[in-house]
Amino acid sequence: MTDVEKLCETAIRMREYAYVPYSGFRVGAALLCADGSVYTGCNIENASYTPTNCAERTAFFKAVSEGKRAFTAIAIAGGPSGKIVDYCAPCGVCRQVMREFCEDTFQIILARTPSDYQIYTLKQMLPAAFGPENLQED
Repeated sequence: MTDVEKLCETAIRMREYAYVPYSGFRVGAALLCADGSVYTGCNIENASYTPTNCAERTAFFKAVSEGKRAFTAIAIAGGPSGKIVDYCAPCGVCRQVMREFCEDTFQIILARTPSDYQIYTLKQMLPAAFGPENLQED
């Protein structure tokens, strides 16, 4: 099994931990740090919806809260009623969080199974992005 397949398998497994009493849409994520460590996440819903947190952001926030700042890739898997019927792309908010910490070449892996996945770069998923460098004065 390749490293990408292992990351996909982890993301798929993380769906089991999702707290989704409202939508039933389970998402799991596995974030690969530059040092080889992996942080996981699942989506966590809330009755008032706004405080809901996506799997991708859960993984990033866990990693950042433990001092990680360099990331290589993230695998994402999700679907309704616990089934994966299609590739599950990150929402716009998650893409912006990725942009805060990742280079344009950061890989976003959308998984249906450990061996059925698509890989995109952050640049492909978030073209013409606004990032930390936009706030720097010349």
